[in-house]
Amino acid sequence: MALSPFMAALNQICDEKGLPREVVVETVEAALAAAYRKDYGHGRQVVRAVLDEDDITQTKMFQVFTIVKKTEFEDEHSQILLADAKKHQKNIKVGEEILLPLPHQESFGRIAAQTAKQVIIQRLREAERDLLFTEFKEKEGTVVTGSVQQIEANDIIINLSKINAIMLPSGQITGERYYIGQRLKVYVVGVEESSRGPRVLVSRTEGGLIKGLFNNEVPEIGVGTVEIKAVAREAGSRTKMAVVAHQPSLDPVGSCVGQRGVRVQGVLAEIGEEKIDIILWDNDAKKFIANALSPAKVREVEIDDNLHKARVFVPEDQTSLAIGRGGQNVRLASKLTGYSIDIEKNQGAKSNESSSEQTSTEDTSEKVAEVRETTKKTPKKATKKKTTKITAKSTKKK
Repeated sequence: MALSPFMAALNQICDEKGLPREVVVETVEAALAAAYRKDYGHGRQVVRAVLDEDDITQTKMFQVFTIVKKTEFEDEHSQILLADAKKHQKNIKVGEEILLPLPHQESFGRIAAQTAKQVIIQRLREAERDLLFTEFKEKEGTVVTGSVQQIEANDIIINLSKINAIMLPSGQITGERYYIGQRLKVYVVGVEESSRGPRVLVSRTEGGLIKGLFNNEVPEIGVGTVEIKAVAREAGSRTKMAVVAHQPSLDPVGSCVGQRGVRVQGVLAEIGEEKIDIILWDNDAKKFIANALSPAKVREVEIDDNLHKARVFVPEDQTSLAIGRGGQNVRLASKLTGYSIDIEKNQGAKSNESSSEQTSTEDTSEKVAEVRETTKKTPKKATKKKTTKITAKSTKKK
């Protein structure tokens, strides 16, 4: 059976706009109701149309009334008394609505037709905006692929196929250059409603970008056998990522690195020269802090859970390595673990260490070294410092 011209047009709008059929039908009904009220009704009338998709000229029109008591009756165009309403529907109650048929009209005037057109355009735009907002709201906290469409001053406009997103300067990696047409993976920070439609904010500096990239590269993360517990990042320079395996026989660090570093190389291809330290997460805060300070070897960790502070004792030749260049290593370890970390040289009785802690730290150091070797990143040699203590928060000499 051949489709009517109206049905064909309806299907075309649904396909082009990507909107559900019900939304388009409701839009057309609202437009016809507005046109009817313009030509044949009253401004205060509430008119509702019921579309005949096979023959639009046979669309039925109804006036909507609210049932009220006699003492509440104020407007004859939108209200009806309970006694009068019961003549049409016996079981009706006060507060409910009743639809009464309006006289059928074959055509509308020019002004009414223009009114219907404007209603359709406006409603379809609103429906598109709502659909886009819902779609991208669900993508918050995920990684998407887009291309650079425009560079406006310091802002980068990223085309995400259906919508343009904004990458503010705070979301741009220092030293990274962008050009028109460049393909990028970005992290969706947030989606906001605005008068011009959804406003999508994206970033390349968030730790969530690292999580998303590894999720795409490492199947074990996708299926849940390996979990990324925490990420601390200084975009463009260095990232520390803590992982844990939910299968005893699985090596989470090795899974993220991949054979000959192929998986971590896939991530580095997206973020450039940034270094990535992949460490073992541990439920024991002391072991986790020791692991987080890799590649430095830790002798002992003392923690204060109430203040979320930790004192970490390291051999004298490991002090500068634990602190890192400009305090970066201890600063990232502090962000990763959630503890304020003080680095102190090992002295006297503090040199006594448990074999389990030493083994854990050494194993982690070897795995971090493996990641750096596969990415052809050679850590700078540790240089001795005269300071005996440094705090992760300030990283100032005392």
